[in-house]
Amino acid sequence: MKPNPKLSRPARRAVLVVHVTASASWLGLSLGLLALGTTAASTGSAVTVEASVRAMKLFADWLLIPVALLTLLSGLVLSLGTVWGLARYRWVYTKFWLTLATTTATVFALRPGVNSAVTAVAADGPLPDTGDVLFGPVVSLSAYVFMTVISVLKPWGRTRRGKRSRIFA
Repeated sequence: MKPNPKLSRPARRAVLVVHVTASASWLGLSLGLLALGTTAASTGSAVTVEASVRAMKLFADWLLIPVALLTLLSGLVLSLGTVWGLARYRWVYTKFWLTLATTTATVFALRPGVNSAVTAVAADGPLPDTGDVLFGPVVSLSAYVFMTVISVLKPWGRTRRGKRSRIFA
């Protein structure tokens, strides 16, 4: 079995810095969205609700997708260009699929929820559903904290493929 091409040490470090920075940014954006969503859901002021959901829209439209894609891409480069591999260790495999799932959920659930909230509030209506502004950030933040924990702890050992590649190495 032929080993994966490995990144040079400087390249690996550069990609790692990009990945950690993008991941931390995604975590911070989610925390910010949760704070704004909580404010929108709990205030009695229509002006504050509108300002909160408009700020959420700004984050969702301009920052979340690029940061999510950068996190996904840099993680993929790291996994394929280092000894960790994409499918050798359960924690790497889990992070990949969770990152892919949360990126997809951001595009197809979080952003549309925020957009519907902005549309309703901009038409001088109330916040239609607090879930539109709270559910996405809560789920995202939970997933990112979980991924951070498994990145640090590296639990669960090798996958079947990882055990097999170890035998042939």
